[in-house]
Amino acid sequence: MGPGERPMVIEDELRGKIFRWGPYGILALALAVALSTVKELEMTTGELYALVPVIAVALVLHTWAGRAGLFQFDGGNDSTTSQTVYYVLRTILAFVLTHLNPFFSIYAVLGYFDSHDMLGLRWGRIGLLATAVTMAYGQAGGAWWLFGALLALHVSLALTFERFGHKAEMDRQNKVATIQALEESNARLEEALAENAALHDQLVVQAREAGVSDERRRLAAEIHDTIAQALTGIVTQLQAATDSPDQETARTHVDRATALARTGLGEARRSVRNLSPAALEHDDLPEALKKTVDDWSRSACVPAEFTVTGTVDPLHDEIQATLLRIAQEALTNTAKHAHATRVGVTLSYLGDEIALDVRDDGRGFDLAADTAVGFGLGGMRARAERLAGTVDIESEPGYGTAISARVPLVDHA
Repeated sequence: MGPGERPMVIEDELRGKIFRWGPYGILALALAVALSTVKELEMTTGELYALVPVIAVALVLHTWAGRAGLFQFDGGNDSTTSQTVYYVLRTILAFVLTHLNPFFSIYAVLGYFDSHDMLGLRWGRIGLLATAVTMAYGQAGGAWWLFGALLALHVSLALTFERFGHKAEMDRQNKVATIQALEESNARLEEALAENAALHDQLVVQAREAGVSDERRRLAAEIHDTIAQALTGIVTQLQAATDSPDQETARTHVDRATALARTGLGEARRSVRNLSPAALEHDDLPEALKKTVDDWSRSACVPAEFTVTGTVDPLHDEIQATLLRIAQEALTNTAKHAHATRVGVTLSYLGDEIALDVRDDGRGFDLAADTAVGFGLGGMRARAERLAGTVDIESEPGYGTAISARVPLVDHA
């Protein structure tokens, strides 16, 4: 039983108690009125004696009905055989008592209120008609012309009772249906809330996993762009120091290797702390790129030129860090693979986007044949894509390489 059905059950129990104990009080009231009118109605001794067994039978009938549970209503439209027998016998007893004294029609009026409960909707109207006959007979006082008029009146009353009873039953059924619909809606809502809670937990787990994965990718890219580049430069400088016959030149290469080691260590610490590159700590992007290109040129012993075009505007820190890392990676790849004799780096402010181009005249490579572009090129693309940008690569064997990164400024200014 749902919570919404409990008021209906309480209402049925209350009606059952009224119909079980009410007839005793109404019968007592009818008896009191009848006895007070014995003289006025000129009741005979035989009629008075006849009241005793009829009332006794009525009391026994009510007691049996109560103990048999005939007043336990459930709001249904069907009745049991025992309830039908009870209603018929009570109606007969009411007619007999009304014949002995018309004021026992007070007792007969019970038939108007429980006909549908005791007989069901199908036979309830017949029960109402029988009650109407008893009431009219008692009130007509033996005048048959008056009986006809009173019968018409009571039939009208019976139909009115029937109409109100039917309406009350329909309202009751509608109320039960509404409550059941609300309970079903609440149950569906609870299921939806439970599903949403489960989905929320799942999304939290997925977000946590995605965050861990993204952090791993970030650290991998930072390590590749900082420590790996620094180690590459250190190896290059130490190799040059080993190959150099001049002690002063060798010491210069060793000093450069030491500086690169310190720089790489500092960048590693900044990467772990998720800080901006050290080159951007005191300079804006154009100045940081110029210093990066100059340092790379001295380290790689390759002439490199840096150019800025357009109107220089302040940039979001993430855009500056992204473009600087892409430039560092592109220059590292040039030093390792291109064997270039000349490098050009251009930073272009284009109004709604900013572009970084790194070109060299090295040996180049076949993009169609070399499908494995490596972590460096993939990392550059991943960095740009995080800002809704792109990285394009143009290269042919013997004709150098051009890397162009473009990042929109609409969402990051």
